[in-house]
Amino acid sequence: MGIFRRGNKDTSAVRNPVVPVSSGTEDDARATAPSHPAVSRSRGPFDRSEVEGLDGRLDLGALWLTGVPGMELRLEVEEASQSLVGVTAVLGESAVQLQAFAAPRSEGVWDDIRTEIAASITSQGGTADKTHGPLGAELLARMPGQDPDGRTVFSPARFLGVDGPRWFLRAVLSGRAAIDEEAASALLDVVRATVVVRGDEAMAPRELLPLKLPDHVEPDAQDLADSEAPDGADHGAAAAALDDFKPFERGPEITEIH
Repeated sequence: MGIFRRGNKDTSAVRNPVVPVSSGTEDDARATAPSHPAVSRSRGPFDRSEVEGLDGRLDLGALWLTGVPGMELRLEVEEASQSLVGVTAVLGESAVQLQAFAAPRSEGVWDDIRTEIAASITSQGGTADKTHGPLGAELLARMPGQDPDGRTVFSPARFLGVDGPRWFLRAVLSGRAAIDEEAASALLDVVRATVVVRGDEAMAPRELLPLKLPDHVEPDAQDLADSEAPDGADHGAAAAALDDFKPFERGPEITEIH
């Protein structure tokens, strides 16, 4: 696993992903039957109760992650509170952002969230196609934005969601992995190997589960100042941009110009 980076940026919108968090606790949520059968998690992602222990994973609080050779982790920090709100695994020209949220006991939330993401993207002039992948229902999107010359560009992103026991894990593939199955393969393995630690406290549905810095990682001023990837693409900005209802930043080699 590569070097850790901490992105110091205002990501307050990440706390309320896609739609506002409902009032009350998870037990107050309306029960709605999912539109398709639940996907088996026998190969992951896992709940804390389904694993013996860390088994080599990195403890980030609500998320336990497994690294692969050449991978770099970028930790996203909310500027106002200095709290950790997301983690992005970068591998070559591809990245996946991971965030875990509370969910009701009686239902999953990915069906509704996927529909809401699609509506948001299309309302901004992008495209969003619902499809099915190795982890179940997905959303393939082209996010509209502008390049430095003011031209409209579209950046691809691939949204995955997994409903677990009282939690929901969202993964956003960007860069080459958003359009290339071979590039996505290693990052999908990272998603599958992830363990979600929900905890016992009552939380509102879609509230971000708390993350923490790894015990052996010390904050570094230079890392805080430098949140860009070596290739100049801010892969982690992809998911944050959706949360904030702002266009994705343009990627290096996969941008379509119209």
